[in-house]
Amino acid sequence: MSTTRIWLTAQTYDELRAELRDLLRQRSEAPVADRERNDPPGSDAEAREREQRIRRLQELLRDPVVGDRPPDDGVAEPGMAVTVRYDDGETETFLLSHEEGRAGAMMVCSPDSPLGRALQDAREGDQVRYTLPDGGTAGCTLLRVVPYTG
Repeated sequence: MSTTRIWLTAQTYDELRAELRDLLRQRSEAPVADRERNDPPGSDAEAREREQRIRRLQELLRDPVVGDRPPDDGVAEPGMAVTVRYDDGETETFLLSHEEGRAGAMMVCSPDSPLGRALQDAREGDQVRYTLPDGGTAGCTLLRVVPYTG
């Protein structure tokens, strides 16, 4: 489980709660459907995926920060709009939030991703390095950090 604060907009919080309620309802109805089809309990990949999603939603909804904007202190943390310049010179702005945190047209970077972990608690002007999926490394400079106003 992540120790990173989970920041969610009020709308996203409501959407995730509704999704969790729906998945829990599906889970309670599944044993009846399994018996009707004579399927052994838990034999279905869909049920395993549902259980995995339920656990993830329960983790996200355990103690989130809902709707409160983080302080405008120039420190990267969930709920902040972050602008970075990668080592290749390209710049990008995204919301530092969990993948379930939707930001309209703005891209979202999870604080649990390699880049998100590297940026956690960084300040404007800091240079960070992170490991790529292929084992290589990349870097970027934090140019701007402001609370997301969505």
